Amino acid sequence: MRDKKLSIMIFCAIAIALNIVLGIITSSLKLPLYLDTIGTIFVAVYFGPWYGAAVGAVTNILTGIIFNPKDIPFLLVNVAVGLIVGFVAKKFKWSLVSSIVTGIVLSIVCPLIGTPIGIWVYGGLTGTGTDFLFMWLQKVGNSIFVSSFIPKIINNLLDKIGSCILVWGLIQALPKQFAKDRLFSNNM
Repeated sequence: MRDKKLSIMIFCAIAIALNIVLGIITSSLKLPLYLDTIGTIFVAVYFGPWYGAAVGAVTNILTGIIFNPKDIPFLLVNVAVGLIVGFVAKKFKWSLVSSIVTGIVLSIVCPLIGTPIGIWVYGGLTGTGTDFLFMWLQKVGNSIFVSSFIPKIINNLLDKIGSCILVWGLIQALPKQFAKDRLFSNNM
């Protein structure tokens, strides 16, 4: 049992590092993606919603401490990703279809949570290539929420569906000894 918990904690630490590194890369390249939830999604699928939520929260706390304290409130988005993916993976087999459907759900839920935070912290801008769309939507008379929400939906459709499919593909590509039900069985 102790080895199992230690293995899970090591996987969670790797997932947090993956979230941070991919988030830094996409942010510095100003891509219309975030990719900072791939580790959260993987852990949520493998170990459940609470581990996924913890990985999401710790990711944002660490990036807030290391890089920018304004990242910390966005932990609510990353926690929601861990919970939603974890509960879906617990209820249904994590297949291509369930990963796509989950990605679509996340594409709506994440901006609903993140848009008010983004408006409060950054005035609605995302720091990605879709900021021009935000400014144009505001210029033509839309509210700050609508102007910020629409670009986030676009970013999240690409990001969350892609991240969920990527995790599904990664799980499919893992060698048999790392299969979900075998890796953390009582035989360790």
